[in-house]
Amino acid sequence: MATLITGLSKSDAAKPAPAAAPRALEVTPSAARRVKALAGMEGNPALMLRLSVSGGGCSGYQYGFSFDDSAGAEDHVFERDGARVVVDDTSLALLAGAQVDYVEDLMGSYFKVSNPNATSSCGCGSSFAV
Repeated sequence: MATLITGLSKSDAAKPAPAAAPRALEVTPSAARRVKALAGMEGNPALMLRLSVSGGGCSGYQYGFSFDDSAGAEDHVFERDGARVVVDDTSLALLAGAQVDYVEDLMGSYFKVSNPNATSSCGCGSSFAV
């Protein structure tokens, strides 16, 4: 079972809890293992996977993945088995309740986001609409 830890920014303390989907993100064991492995390859175990959402892609929004060694005041950090995924507050509004997985199949290996807020997505899964 994943432990979901939300990083609260200073502005979150004054905000009431949203009535919509919980502002949480699930990190699967497979994703946690891959994040830790990649951070180890970079020689920096403090690296976190940063997941973001930006406008673009064939469906309206697209996912972005990068590594970061710090979290800002508006970031939320989710942890599983020592691996951390960081999401900015704006992106989390579109990712609430999503799951981040790491998949290895015939198409290759990649981080996969299962987003309950997406009403449609492109064939490759890298962009979505709400």
